[in-house]
Amino acid sequence: MIFNRKKKGADLGALVSELEQAVGARDGSRTEQAFAAVMGGALQQAAQSELIAAGPRLAALLPAFPPVGPRPYLAHAAGFCVERGAEPLACAEPILDAVRRDLADALEFARRWTAAGGAGDELPAPDEESIDDALLARVRGNGDGKDDEDEHYEALRLTLAWCAAENWQPPALAVLLRDAEVRRRYAPALLPVCLELAELQRHDLKCLHHALAVLDDEPLVVLHRPTGKGFVVRIGGIGDNFQLHTLLAHVLIGGGHVPGTAPSAASVRLATDPAPAQGVTDTVATGAFELLAPDGERIWNEGLPTDIPVVDGNRLLVLDEPSYKRSWNADRFFPALPGTAELTAVLSADETRAWFARTSTPTAAGS
Repeated sequence: MIFNRKKKGADLGALVSELEQAVGARDGSRTEQAFAAVMGGALQQAAQSELIAAGPRLAALLPAFPPVGPRPYLAHAAGFCVERGAEPLACAEPILDAVRRDLADALEFARRWTAAGGAGDELPAPDEESIDDALLARVRGNGDGKDDEDEHYEALRLTLAWCAAENWQPPALAVLLRDAEVRRRYAPALLPVCLELAELQRHDLKCLHHALAVLDDEPLVVLHRPTGKGFVVRIGGIGDNFQLHTLLAHVLIGGGHVPGTAPSAASVRLATDPAPAQGVTDTVATGAFELLAPDGERIWNEGLPTDIPVVDGNRLLVLDEPSYKRSWNADRFFPALPGTAELTAVLSADETRAWFARTSTPTAAGS
């Protein structure tokens, strides 16, 4: 949760109206005061109905908010409203467009920093306290005709984007985790930018990466090597392969399709309950399978369902006997996002053999 709740206070709708008018008038002092009033307690004290109405209005202000101002915190305010019931899809476009643009600006900062430095010169820590004239001078433009003031402003904008990259995660998660349509529309454009910035290893963007990579309504061909059986399981909303492992065991072992020990009812509930999980539990899940790619490489529980390779248009996963006993905390990676796994087909013997032929893993059953 982005903010904690407090007792009822100021009229949030009126304060948002004042902020809208201030931004529209391009009045910096008035905008600052109105923004402080919204963030200073009105959000935490507002009734749910006020938050539902305010969310889309706050999100809609993001494109007009000063690029060197506290835009991530305006997005936090809109995201908090989504957490309290505002429509995610109504807030998603301005929030996620701002996230994408700021992450792209952070990448441009890194490009300029690297281009201006020497071999082995590390990127700076994303810390606003490290911003000084020398840093800004290094990331200014390269004689493209802009005057000094414009170059300074652009350097400041790029530097602040570099420093604020992690701050965009909570509002992005607020909309991504509450609506599959939001993920479908906006994740494909944002995921590559997130991964490129994460590869620089200066920001912790794991949660954003996981949310953008969530598969929804995705058919998964599952081959169980010990029995030589094949299945199609449709998955959605799964935050990591720990959760996927539990749900596959629930569907296949719990459904009586393959032998083994089914996961506990408590671990399945934690993986699938539509209600957001509350706190951390001590529920333990136990590994039932070895998860393998078609070429025999291990698919790690710490990874994502998107790690499962696509073969002839379908993600193809091979399950084998576990190579060693393993267990993990059964809490799901995203408390707000319930996972689903539904058995949609039991493959015929011919279909199963055809899929096994696409792997390097023969069946123990000899089929």
